[in-house]
Amino acid sequence: MNIPLDSRSEISEISVMTEIAEKSEALPVAVRQFVLHWGEMGGQWGVNRSVAQIHALLYLSDRPLNADEIGEKLGIARSNISNSLKELLGWKLIRRVPVMGDRREHFEAEVDLWQMLTRIAQGRKEREVDPAVAALKQCRAEAQDDPRISRTARERIEAMHDFVTTMDDWHREMITIPPARLMLLIKMGRKVLNFLPLGRGKVKPDV
Repeated sequence: MNIPLDSRSEISEISVMTEIAEKSEALPVAVRQFVLHWGEMGGQWGVNRSVAQIHALLYLSDRPLNADEIGEKLGIARSNISNSLKELLGWKLIRRVPVMGDRREHFEAEVDLWQMLTRIAQGRKEREVDPAVAALKQCRAEAQDDPRISRTARERIEAMHDFVTTMDDWHREMITIPPARLMLLIKMGRKVLNFLPLGRGKVKPDV
């Protein structure tokens, strides 16, 4: 019987997920659920599922793990683990650590949540935002010199360019603020509006 390619892909993915779930039975329930859920979220963000699961496992581990241990706990092929670890190292979400008496490479995750969030945001910016900024800059330049472009199209390209570059500049400024001060700013929430000229008196006080 011929199975459509899309169906084969779905069957393969379900098979992999079932294998992971079965081989991770030795993990505590909460850890297993966290790893599987983190993998699902990674897939939605465009991150390989195995990469996200390995990151989750290392994040919750109370000691560094080597590739064999990761494969045993998650049921992931060694070649997949190797590629996933390289990607996580590239994102600076994990690091190599030496273990006394063991020549194998061991890995541990960055556990500082602010550092982890900053590195994920920076990685996504480099992959997604920076190319968009460059493309919009080129579109803006070409639109200005092309008489065939309508005024409406030119204005909207300009508006999009200004918005994206403003957000890019905001991101650059935010990552220079010390984490403690930035967290305080976040916790203040809408109260920050009261410090702005147009915000003072415009926000209802918290009850």
